[in-house]
Amino acid sequence: WDETHFGKMGSYYINRTFFFDVHPPLGKMLIGLAGYLSGYDGTFPFQKPGDRYEQHNYIGMRGVRLCRLFCAFLGSCLVPFAYLTVLELSKSLPAALLTAFILVFDTGCITLSQYILLDPILMFFLMGAVLSMVKCNNCADRPFSVSWWFWLSLTGVNLAGAMGVKFVGLFVVLLVGLNTIYDLWDLLGNLSLSLIMFGKHLLARVLCLIVLPLALYTAMFAVHFAVLNRSGPGDGFFSSAFQSQLVGNNLHNVSIPE
Repeated sequence: WDETHFGKMGSYYINRTFFFDVHPPLGKMLIGLAGYLSGYDGTFPFQKPGDRYEQHNYIGMRGVRLCRLFCAFLGSCLVPFAYLTVLELSKSLPAALLTAFILVFDTGCITLSQYILLDPILMFFLMGAVLSMVKCNNCADRPFSVSWWFWLSLTGVNLAGAMGVKFVGLFVVLLVGLNTIYDLWDLLGNLSLSLIMFGKHLLARVLCLIVLPLALYTAMFAVHFAVLNRSGPGDGFFSSAFQSQLVGNNLHNVSIPE
């Protein structure tokens, strides 16, 4: 059922048809982008669960298949992410290998990753955020180095990605936030660290973990509204003034009083 739901939204992006959904736009935009880059023209109807793609022209439908491949690729990234995270935390190769082994043979993970769903995309950013946070923590002995800035910034990018797919991504924001508070509290208690240096640490985290994710999250919606400029099933959720900007809507280019 969900593949029918989100696959149709990927087609909406390709056709630039406006729609409304409860989730933020990033996951559906990435699904649409994968289909567009692979040559999918957005014509598959996604009318009901279980519709076979083989009933339609294979060349025209190869993009839908590659949307599945795209989600499967992101799902497969969870295995090395988990391996590297546990290796960084425990410094134990057997523990890291066991973690990877468990995920490789996890039926739920395999099932979620083989369809056009938001879940593998969400999990990719969730685990990416945790991995980059752990990597950044391990660079604590060389603050403001290139690697430290890279992993801190990548943590912010992954936070934006997690929030941009589903609002449940806020839980990883909470995790990173608690880790950051603990880190800053530890720095504040370091009497050998000047207040100026502590201020630099605070500013770096505000920029990379608050400003950067919010900027990226806002940019996702800017792209969303720029791409979906044609009338569609989501028109009625918005004001008449907004509908007047959608090509094909009955109110298109009509003068709307404030």
